[in-house]
Amino acid sequence: EVQLVESGGGLVQPGGSLRLSCVASGFTFNEEPMSWVRQAPGQGPEWVSTISSGGTGTSYTYSVRGRFTISRDNAKNTLYLQMDNLDPADTSVYYCAKGGGTEHFPPPRKSWGQGTQVTVSA
Repeated sequence: EVQLVESGGGLVQPGGSLRLSCVASGFTFNEEPMSWVRQAPGQGPEWVSTISSGGTGTSYTYSVRGRFTISRDNAKNTLYLQMDNLDPADTSVYYCAKGGGTEHFPPPRKSWGQGTQVTVSA
């Protein structure tokens, strides 16, 4: 059974930073691209970023480029999202997802973890 457990969310002031983590189990982590997706209340899912299975290839949605960094540690079966210079518009539930995605084709809901809340507010 695939399990994805996110952590690291919280309340942060605008301009602040957070680092999200996602521990994966139930599949061969180092063979799969991984993604982060976010969804705000009343809105559809928004693909944020994808990293290749080996970690050498990354992609980001335009609004987070230069502020967010996706990475992974295959020895620890863990995916990360470093978020810097956070803006209130980044407020959302962030989900780790198995597989790749794009702005127009985010990973399907069935591939997500349970999510972690990120709130950016003064």
